[in-house]
Amino acid sequence: MQRTYGERYHLAQVNTATLSAPLHDPCMAEFVAQIRAINAIADSDPGFVWRLRSEGADDATSIRAFDDDRILITLTVWRSLEALSDYVYRSAHASVMRDRQRWFEKSNQPILSLWWIPAGHLPTIAEAKARLEHLRQHGSTSHAFSFRKPFPCPDAVPTPTLAVEYVG
Repeated sequence: MQRTYGERYHLAQVNTATLSAPLHDPCMAEFVAQIRAINAIADSDPGFVWRLRSEGADDATSIRAFDDDRILITLTVWRSLEALSDYVYRSAHASVMRDRQRWFEKSNQPILSLWWIPAGHLPTIAEAKARLEHLRQHGSTSHAFSFRKPFPCPDAVPTPTLAVEYVG
């Protein structure tokens, strides 16, 4: 069940992937063929807010945010951690995740960072790179965190505990 925290905060997400071959290489054809459909699933998800796109394009595959031209960047905004998690692991996107070793090099450092932003704010590439670097340097903190060690939305209301009187 997806929790909603109001619309004061959204979740920003950046992830990177280092291509094992150029996008035009035949070994990348299956990945490239899925991009439009996977993005359409995100775009139609009620928990989706925004994603970075190249100017005049429907994806961000031509954006080079790093010195290494093989690194792709994905930058998105979601209404909640649960909405993003459902998209990544429970939609057709999950098959891309399962097959990612066919198209991308394995990284020995975090390639994904999450952080809470005020609703209406659209993160920049520079902001996303800084959050990813913060996670790499400091591990999960409220400033930048991972799926494995998430931090609650600033609007999250702690679940009240029920006080039970023990009568013995």
